[in-house]
Amino acid sequence: MLRRVFLRQMATVCGFTGLGLFAAGCKGTQYARVIKPGEREMVGSHQAGQETYRPLIDEAVGKLVARHSMPPPHMMQVSTGPEVLPPPRMRVCFVGVENKTAEEIGDFKEQIYESIDTRLLECGSCAPISRRYVEAGLRELRLRPDQLFVPDNLHMFVGLMQQQGQPFEYLLFAKLTSGTTRENRDYQRDYELTLELVNIHTGEQDKQSAMLSKGYHHSWTSRAFASWPFGRK
Repeated sequence: MLRRVFLRQMATVCGFTGLGLFAAGCKGTQYARVIKPGEREMVGSHQAGQETYRPLIDEAVGKLVARHSMPPPHMMQVSTGPEVLPPPRMRVCFVGVENKTAEEIGDFKEQIYESIDTRLLECGSCAPISRRYVEAGLRELRLRPDQLFVPDNLHMFVGLMQQQGQPFEYLLFAKLTSGTTRENRDYQRDYELTLELVNIHTGEQDKQSAMLSKGYHHSWTSRAFASWPFGRK
């Protein structure tokens, strides 16, 4: 009788021990998959991710490019007769992305910069200066992007870029901001991406922005209720 009780207790202890070892072994295991075009992508559960930044970039850059679309080609008289020349493109110096949100954006900052720069290049009406020239110039003069609004600093920076064969007419700044609305344990965060284009000769500026709202829920039931047609408005 005592022997059976002892064996039963040992089996229980060994079972829990084995389960603990199994759990410990699985703790360091991670799985991944390649997300193919058209498949469901992940949505950030605690902060913004690609589902937030990608549409913001597309909308803000689209608005800016539409406002400054390329003018029609013009005629120029040459020795062989009139020739149609393409209109000059806007020389844009994109100096960086400023994060003023309530979140750390990590490696998304680099991706946002590259995405905006690529879309400007693809639109055809803009000729952005290479980021390598811009960063090298700022380092050489020991300037931060926001210090370019000081006339003397801007004059030195423009002169240095011209020496490098990279003249430009416009400065472009990108800023991310956010606002948070809380409802008990759930909250909504409104993200906004603003692109500010400044003419260095006249000082005139143009701003285009895009906004996206995202809800964060403490449980799946809260999320389901918020999405339900008869849930809270």
